Formats: sequence, C-alpha cells, structure tokens
Amino acid sequence: MDSLSHNPSKNSASRPPPTVKFARRTSSGRIVSLSRDDDLDMSGEFTSNDYINYTVHMPPTPDNQPMTTDASAKPGEQQQYVSNSMYPVDPKRVMRKDRGEEEAYNNGGTGGTGNGINPKMDRRMSVMKSSKSMLLRSQTGDFDHNRWLFETKGTYGYGNAYWPQDDGYGDGDGVMGVSMADFMDKPWKPLTRKVQIPAAVLSPYRLLIFVRLVVLFFFLIWRVQNPNEDAMWLWGMSVVCELWFAFSWILDQLPKLNPINRATDLTALRDKFEQPSPSNPMGRSDLPGIDVFVSTADPEKEPPLVTANTILSILAVDFPVEKLSCYISDDGAALLTFEAMAEAAAFAEMWVPFCRKHGIEPRNPDSYFSVKGDPTKNKMKPDFVRDRRRVKREYDEFKVRINGLPDAIRRRSDAYNAREEVKAAREAREAGGEGGLEGVKVVKAMWMADGTHWPGTWAVPAPDHSRGDHAGILQVMLKVPRCDPVHGHPDENALDFTDVDVRLPMFAYVSREKRPGYDHNKKAGAMNALVRASAILSNGPFILNLDCDHYIYNCLALREGMCFMMDRGGDRICYIQFPQRFEGIDPSDRYANHNTVFFDGNMRALDGLQGPVYVGTGCLFRRYALYGFNPPRASDYMGLFGHHKEKGRSRALMTPAPEGESETQPLTAGSDDLVDPKKFGNSAMLSESIPVAEFQARPLADHPAVKNGRPPGALLVPREPLDAPTVAEAVTVISCWYEDKTEWGGRIGWIYGSVTEDVVTGYRMHNRGWRSVYCITKRDAFRGTAPINLTDRLHQVLRWATGSVEIFFSRNNALLATTRMKFLQRIAYMNVGIYPFTSIFLIVYCFLPALSLFSGHFIVQTLNITFLVYLLIITVTLSLLAILEVKWSGIGLEEWWRNEQFWLIGGTSAHLAAVIQGLLKVIAGIEISFTLTSKSTAEDEDDAFADLYVVKWTSLMIPPITIMMVNLVAVAVGFSRTLYSEIPQWSKLLGGVFFSFWVLAHMYPFAKGLMGRRGRTPTIVYVWSGLIAITISLLWISISPPKDAPGVSGGNVHLS
Repeated sequence: MDSLSHNPSKNSASRPPPTVKFARRTSSGRIVSLSRDDDLDMSGEFTSNDYINYTVHMPPTPDNQPMTTDASAKPGEQQQYVSNSMYPVDPKRVMRKDRGEEEAYNNGGTGGTGNGINPKMDRRMSVMKSSKSMLLRSQTGDFDHNRWLFETKGTYGYGNAYWPQDDGYGDGDGVMGVSMADFMDKPWKPLTRKVQIPAAVLSPYRLLIFVRLVVLFFFLIWRVQNPNEDAMWLWGMSVVCELWFAFSWILDQLPKLNPINRATDLTALRDKFEQPSPSNPMGRSDLPGIDVFVSTADPEKEPPLVTANTILSILAVDFPVEKLSCYISDDGAALLTFEAMAEAAAFAEMWVPFCRKHGIEPRNPDSYFSVKGDPTKNKMKPDFVRDRRRVKREYDEFKVRINGLPDAIRRRSDAYNAREEVKAAREAREAGGEGGLEGVKVVKAMWMADGTHWPGTWAVPAPDHSRGDHAGILQVMLKVPRCDPVHGHPDENALDFTDVDVRLPMFAYVSREKRPGYDHNKKAGAMNALVRASAILSNGPFILNLDCDHYIYNCLALREGMCFMMDRGGDRICYIQFPQRFEGIDPSDRYANHNTVFFDGNMRALDGLQGPVYVGTGCLFRRYALYGFNPPRASDYMGLFGHHKEKGRSRALMTPAPEGESETQPLTAGSDDLVDPKKFGNSAMLSESIPVAEFQARPLADHPAVKNGRPPGALLVPREPLDAPTVAEAVTVISCWYEDKTEWGGRIGWIYGSVTEDVVTGYRMHNRGWRSVYCITKRDAFRGTAPINLTDRLHQVLRWATGSVEIFFSRNNALLATTRMKFLQRIAYMNVGIYPFTSIFLIVYCFLPALSLFSGHFIVQTLNITFLVYLLIITVTLSLLAILEVKWSGIGLEEWWRNEQFWLIGGTSAHLAAVIQGLLKVIAGIEISFTLTSKSTAEDEDDAFADLYVVKWTSLMIPPITIMMVNLVAVAVGFSRTLYSEIPQWSKLLGGVFFSFWVLAHMYPFAKGLMGRRGRTPTIVYVWSGLIAITISLLWISISPPKDAPGVSGGNVHLS
C-alpha cells in the first residue's frame, strides 16, 4: 500500500508547495526516479499507467513495522535502521491511536526501559503482534490489509491510505504528518497522449513501400530499355504515363510513413480547469473561450431548418456557457435566414436545458428525434418520457413555423407594400395629381415583423437591397450570459428545470456590408468579417468554424479539442482539425462521399508529421495564429531533405521581408504590428484585443515543463455585458471598406485568391512553423451532409481540383515553402497542388488499351516472363499495401475500392476540367465562378436516397462516356480481328482486353449513375453514346479498312 511522502515535522498547513516528481513503477515493483527533462514528451511516449507522479511511502501496518521490537537491540541500531530505511520516518516519533489513546516513542525519555523504549510503546508492540495472527487470512496465511483498514477506520485514496484524526491509526497531525488535504493534491497529468501504430502493422507497411519503390525503379528502367519496335508511339505514350504515375505515387505515399493516433483525458481537463483549488475557490471554469462560426449564403440551397438545427446543437454543447459564443454569417443577407435564427434562439430556451437535464445525444433536434432505437435507453429520471413528448411537440411546431416563414414573409411584405401604395396614392391626390393606384410606383420592399424595412436583400432587387449591394447587419439575439449558473424552477405549464442551468450562450447574427466595386472574396471574406466582429464582441481565444449543414454530434467535442490546446506544448498548435463525417449517404457509398481513405488515412498520417491540412469545416483555430503571427517556438529544417533540425530564429531577429514576399511572411508580436492600420485596420478595439486573446489561449503554467503558460485562475473574471459603442464598433469592422489597404486576406485571417481558401490558410500557418493536430473522437465530433448525386459530386470535386491548380501556379506552391516546414509535410502540400495534372496522363492511359486492340499491338513487344513478373510483383505489393493501410487506418476494403473507382472517374472528368480552367485563369486571366452545392433533399420524400438516381447532364460526363464507349468498341474489334485472322495473336488480345476491363471496372459506378432508376436515363446520354460509337467505328474503318475492300492495295488507302 502506497501513500504520499511528506515532511513529518510539518503539518499540512505549513508544508511547502508540492513539487512534481516523475517516477516509473517497474514490473518488479521497484520505483525508478526520472530526471525532469523539458523536452520529454510524457504525453507521447509513456502511458499514464507506467509513469506515476508521486513518491512512494509504506505506512507502518502491523505486518510492516519500520522498527524492530527486539529488546536486545540498541537504540543506536534502531535509529540507524530507521534512517537507512527505504521509507524514512521520524525516529523520534511513532504514531498510533488505539481506542482514543495517543502514545509516543521518545528515545531516551523518562520512564523508559533500559533499552530506551517507552513501556507503553512496548506494550503496544505486543498488542500488535498478538492481534496480527487474528488478521491473517485462513486460506493463504497472508496479512489481511482490508480487514485491518476496516478495524482501524482507514480509508483508501489515490495510491495511499489515510486514517482519520480521531479514533484512528495516527496522531493529531495525521499519519507521518500526512492529512487528507495532502491527498487532494493530485499529481500533474498530461491531457493528451500519442498512441503509436503497432509495429507489427507499421513495419511491414514501410518495408512494402520500400520494396515497391525498388521494383518500380527497375521496372521503369526495363521499360525504357525494351521499346516496342512495332508500335513506338504506343510504347512512348505508355512509358511517359507510367513515369508520371510512379512520381505521383511517391508523392502520395511518402507522407504516410508515420501515421499516429491520439487520445485525450477529459477527466484530467475537468480536474485541472473546473475543480475548486486555491486559485479557483469557487470551482468556476478556467477554460478559455471559444467563438463558433457558422457560414451560410443562400437559403434556397441551404435550407434555414438545417442551419437552425446546427445552431441549436452549438448552443447545447457541453462547454462552459459563459465561455461560448456563436455567430452565424449570412452572406446573402436574407430575411428568411434572419427570422429562422430568431425562431431557433427562442426554441433554444427549452431545447438546451432539456439536453442538459437528460444528457441528450446528439443535440441536433432533427437528428435526435430521427434516431432509430429506444429513446429511453440509459435514461433514469422519471419525467424523461413526459419531457421528451413535450419537447417533440414543440419541435414539430418549430419546424412548421420555419417552413411557413417564406409564405409569412411574403404575405407580410405584400400587406405593407399595399399600404404604402395606398398612402403614396393619397399623398399624390393631395398634391394635386390625378389618377389612382396605377400611376403610383412603390418599391416592392421586404418588411420585418416590427414594421420596418429589412436592410438586407429584397426579393425584388433594389438599390441598397440586392445580393451585392446592402448594408451591414449585426443583431445579438442572445445576450452575454451571467457568470454563475442560473437554475430553473418547476412550472406546471412547462418543463421542470429545477437544478438545471438554463443559461444560453451568446448568439449573434452577422451579415457583412456589400457594395458594388468591392471584391468581397466569397467565403474567405465572410469569415474574416466574423473574425473582426467576434474580436470586438467576445474575443474568444479559439475559433471553431462549421458549415451550416455540419452540426455538433458529440457534445464533448470542444473539450476534446481543448485538451490539445491546453496541454504542454499546446501553444505551438495553430488548429485542431476534426474528421468530416456524413449522413444521408447511400449504403454502398457509390461515389465515395464518405472519403474515408483521405480522412482516416492521409490525414492520420499527416498528423505524424507537422499536422493535417485544413479542410474547410470542423476546425478549431487559435485566433492568434489566424492573425498571422509566428508560433512562440519553431524549428528550421535545413538540408536537402530537411534532416538538420535547428532552433528557429526568434521574432525579434526576423528581418523585413522583400516587397514581393510580404504576403507570405509572418507578422511579429511587437507593438508596431498591432497599431499599424496597414495591417489590422484602424480599429483600436480590435488591436487591443489581440494581446488579450494571445494570453488567454496559453496553457496553464502548472508544471515547470510548460512553456509560455499563464497562471491558474487568470480567466475567472466575468465578461462584461455588451454596450452600444461596442456593438457599433463591431458593425464598423464588417463594413466593405475596412479591409482596404490592410493585410486582411494577405497575411491575416483566411487567405484570398483561391477557390480552396482553406488549404491555403492552413499552408500559411504551417509555413510559419505552427503545428496542427488531427483529433479523431470515439463518437463522431461533427456530422454533415454530402451530395450523393453524380453531377453535384463531380462539381464538388471540380471546385477542389481547381483550387489545387490555383495553388500550384501561385506563391503558395510548396516548392517555395520556408525551412520551417518539414520535408515530408512539404511533399504532402506538393501533392495537393500536383494531383489534378495526373488527369492528363490518366486519360491517355485509359485510351491505351483501346488503341492497343484497334492496332493489334501492345505496349510491350511480347508478353514475356520479365514483364509478367514485374506486373505481378507491383500488383501484389499494391494489394498488400492496401490491406495494411486498411489495418492501421481502420477503413474497410470496400471503402478503399470505392475510393479507387472514383479516383479514376474524377480524374478523367473533373480533374481535367480543373486543369483547363486553372490554365485559362493563369494565362488569360479568366476568373472561375462556382455555385453552392445544394444541401436540400430530393423531391421524393419517401426515398431518402432519391437524389442518387437523379441524372443531371453536365459536360463533365463527356470524357468518361467516351472512354467507356471506346473501350467497349475496341474489345469487340479486337475479338473480331483475332478470331478471323490467319495467325491469331492471343497474347496481345488478352493484354488489351485485361486493361480495358480494368478501366471499365473502375467506371462501373459512373455507368450505373447514368442509368438512373427504372430506366430513367436521359436521352442525351443515348445520343452521345451512339454518336461516339459511330464516330469511332467510321474512324477506324477509314484508318484500317478490311483487306478485301475496294480501293485498298498493300494496306494503303487509295482515294479516287
């Protein structure tokens, strides 16, 4: 039995502050002390069970006496024994309480025996020895510690035992000077730890990568040295494509060499930040605040009900209410969205306390009431069924109100506009005019419920009220909550929220100002406006951004992210990226919408380098990093492969960047950067909020190894309520002119100039030396929707690929990265910009089997044993790599195969179009515009997957259709030629047919999508297929006509 060791000569009130000692318990039970090393990563290398942060002390139980009871022993020998003991005690005192009596051993005291032992103490020792036999287990003869603790009123603690002050085992100062207060000082614990991939999986995986790399190297050499003399053109195209595929595979595979997993300790987070302590006597939350951003732009494509459910899941999240703020950015300035958010804020007054009272998961009402299963599982409160029934009825009424808002707004606006027309006609008659309502023209305005004009977009566009021309709008719908909990009270007409905190987080509606002549920079501009407005209103040190259709599925997700930010070394983390999980996808995942290979494979592997890339939603940012500053500590990776690690230069030593590189250089933390209007604008309140956000985002300085920390209890000050000047300043910073001649979008905030502003923003942070973390929770953190329609999916992939092409041709190319980015991280970003160009070689390679069948030749001279062995080894290693990757990433083989199929479908359609669009933008300056992906459901409400069967024609379908038709025709031509030839060449036919079926197998989901449902294939698909088939047939007959055709001699075509 272990206990905490303290100085026995001092009581708990005067003892020195506890220090943290790292010790390791070996398998033999020995305690090995560890020297403190600032660079020791306790959270990554060691588990909490191996390393214990306290020293060990054995209490003097009857079977473990620290002093000998032999009467012949000399006092000096006894004192020497005690002083040399592994568990030191005070030789002057041995404390024991036996039925309320306190006796002490005093060496050399009066009344003692000749050997220096007090007679009472000697008598006590005899009592111990006599009672010890009674405490032995009858079966084993071992000492029964549990019975002895029970009889002496001992109490178990954390690796220790404690006896009460009175009527127990000890004296008035406690056992060995230890009191119960000492046991309350729990050891320092890390909030996160790394979980390494088992070596039995990772080592073979790395070995296979090396083997396949070597085999590819020798195979390509063999291919170059053995050309096909009969078809040099076919051989040349195939070799060039294979060289590019090998290069692309290396770029994709190298960053996967070091995948890791991570785990968090939510209990340690709660104990450290939300439990009573000397610095936090009231037990208030010492966690930093979080501002949650939700973005929407079009209520037609992004239904307000979906957005409202996302907002409700945020307001009900398990996080300190006073530390949470929610903002919604409506870039369309729609009155429908505004009133839907007002309805959501009203419904939250019932929904949020209901979730807290009964521990509801998920806290999206629509998802919760749609979950199949027993809703009473693990619910123990007797009023749960009644409460759920009441909330369900209220939610149904809430949905009806949301669905009826468009009609209600239209009818209200028509009534107000009719009244204005009558008023204008009356004024015209009074002014001496003639005519009725026909001669009066009144602008068709949109009216709010309070009878005023809506300052945003109107249904009938008008000056100052169109999508690109409207005023800025900021409405605080839920005010700043009180610092202390506010409990509800029983009400017969409502739910009983007694002892339930009914406070709601702050919630604000924001629509930035838009005017003609300004570049508003799409979503990136809207996010930067939210950054500035939130800095004025709440200034949360951390920012979570979500799409309007991505709701919080795990109410503890924010706490999981805070574990990484508040752990040792967390001050170097710029963002925590959560995986994207989707609902409403067909069971077969025909178009790889789940994208698990990327989210569970690639992103997990990047977490072992410098961190995952930012993917646009479900990301917890450090506000200070978004402002463009350097991390507090960073390393430079020198050398060709970044193998020389050097300590990064400090901020003060950074020299001004050249004029052409100013956008890519980080800011410094000096006062010049904060007050310079050319950087952050002319808002003094915004500039003053920056150092505050930086300080509040620091981890607790509760351990010597924590660098750049803050003292405990620094964030317990309540937030001040908002006043009119503060809100007016927030409206100012969302104006369209505020960013003029500043560095917003260049070095600060979300970066402008790319369709994929998310990837560029994350790249800039990594380029400054920041790190990111990938947080995979046991229960999905967030869930959203994804397009299951083929056309929508292709347009989504087109947008991503176009952004990658833009990155490749910009200064954000990883080839221009700084030395603060790791080599393999740079390879990963290079692959982000290069992968769309693979489509050029992929399309050529998909036509090669058909060209081989048409021409009667193959990419090699003959199918000899060398070629087949190389092909076999490459295929087998690829399959084994896929199996091992499935093993360490946790994805399924079917998901891996679906990803491979859509890689070819997207590569031959959307990626090629992205390359063309990117080149047009770079060469001709033609801007690229994209429409929002619709998040509305299909018209067929009886089928949840009705959108899957809807076929919408798009020009992106032309290349895949052409590839399928050409290969099908080529297979027929190849069989016909071989069957009717004098010397059949079956080997070349089999080679061409094998690769043709490889192409067609990958195209199967695309072909199935074109078929629609129940034969609803669009006519244009048949037309294009027929035209392509006829064109190919006629073209081939003209190039290689039959030998007995007229006008043919010697294989040449004679034209008359």
